[in-house]
Amino acid sequence: MQKADSSVDFSFVDGIRTASRRMVRELGFMQSTLAATDYPPSAVHAIIEIGARKSMSAAQLAEFLGLEKSSVSRMVRKLVEAGELQEQASDVDGRVKWLALTPQGRRTLTAVQSFGRKQVVGALEQLNADQQQAVAQGLSVYAQALEARRSGEAIVQADDIRIVAGYHTGVIGRIVQMHAMFYARSVGFGSYFESKVAAGLAEFAPRLEHARNGLWLALQGERIVGSVAIDGQDLGDNKAHLRWFIVDDGLRGAGVGRRLMDAAMVFCDAQEFASIQLWTFRGLDAARRLYEGYGFQLKEEWPGAQWGKEMVEQRFER
Repeated sequence: MQKADSSVDFSFVDGIRTASRRMVRELGFMQSTLAATDYPPSAVHAIIEIGARKSMSAAQLAEFLGLEKSSVSRMVRKLVEAGELQEQASDVDGRVKWLALTPQGRRTLTAVQSFGRKQVVGALEQLNADQQQAVAQGLSVYAQALEARRSGEAIVQADDIRIVAGYHTGVIGRIVQMHAMFYARSVGFGSYFESKVAAGLAEFAPRLEHARNGLWLALQGERIVGSVAIDGQDLGDNKAHLRWFIVDDGLRGAGVGRRLMDAAMVFCDAQEFASIQLWTFRGLDAARRLYEGYGFQLKEEWPGAQWGKEMVEQRFER
């Protein structure tokens, strides 16, 4: 993506800045408290993000919110004292404490979500359907651009992506990195999860030469921005195992995941597997909708902690 140069139209930029300030005012971020609570904006955001991910460490929360660890530590302590959060020591690393919402915190989250949705619905009602879609898409892309500015990574354009099959230099490290970053933010997984993903990929990579196994990568140039694998050996009984399906942050919703799944499903159909199975977790709704679009059905779910913390695990089958 091209960066703005010295010829940029500053009136255009100032228009965006003006709109941003209006949004900040209208959504209440200039106030000392937010979303009809007694808490400042940072605390409300903490409740929302912890609620979305079920649990997070204070370090993960600080990184996600872009705040100093000392500030987050003080905020967390106040929320614990207020009865909104509870701390629990990690079963894997005793130095880490997981933060989760208490029953009171879940009630607060429900109230915050209701307040926020009412604000957005009230604004969207002023727009027609096309304008609503333009707002949703524009805000999403702008948010990605702001994140890219902070991280230093360019936004990946879906049109630049090609899907390739087989091993690619650096594939193990890159797939592990994408999984580690996404699941740390989404559900609070840490080093235990990352090491298990790395071990599984290291075991699988030499088996790519087997005709029943496959790996497909989404590449932008030579950078890996998505992956999916089919392991035709580990389950036996002519069953395929769909593994390591991941798309880089800037590309979710752009159709890259569907292109990867298309390649994997064509391979599975050609191999005439009796079934294809995958394991995931409750709460990854966008991925679930994609799986179900390819004929996968939820067969069972159960509480488990094989990835370092307790989650509701799910098995889908096609």
